[in-house]
Amino acid sequence: MGSPILNKIGLGNIDILFVVLFLVICIAILFVTVIMQNKRYKELQSRYDKFMQGTRAKSLEKKIMELFEEQGIQKSLLENHSRQLKDLYRRHQTTFQKMGFVKYDAFKEMGGKLSFVLVLLDENNNGFLLNSVHSSDGCYSYTKRIKNGQSDLELSPEEAVALKKAVEE
Repeated sequence: MGSPILNKIGLGNIDILFVVLFLVICIAILFVTVIMQNKRYKELQSRYDKFMQGTRAKSLEKKIMELFEEQGIQKSLLENHSRQLKDLYRRHQTTFQKMGFVKYDAFKEMGGKLSFVLVLLDENNNGFLLNSVHSSDGCYSYTKRIKNGQSDLELSPEEAVALKKAVEE
């Protein structure tokens, strides 16, 4: 069965049933595509309605501009806080953070452990040692400089213990 239209386009040998079947399949595919697109449109419309709920275009533009301004303020605050933290950390390194303390009897005849050694060190184990020796004649205090956990001067056993406590803290 030949069709004059199919003959004109060079497809006269094809049965018209195959052409109709092909067109039905194409229509079904298009129908499914339309349904899928309609579903996506409804989802997008729902999201848009939720986004625009209670706003107009002008108020939405104003809200977006406010958010940009707030972001700029937050960014400057963050930069300011970062500078402050760096400054605090730099200052913190040089403050006394470690302590060693030992009480002892400087002289055998004196009791009560009235003499003491106090060591104060920073983060890098730099600082000083304060030794206060109590005797029957009075109380005498002296200091020794501590650099990198070491003293240039010889340490008494009590001073060495206090320094060790401070460095290990």
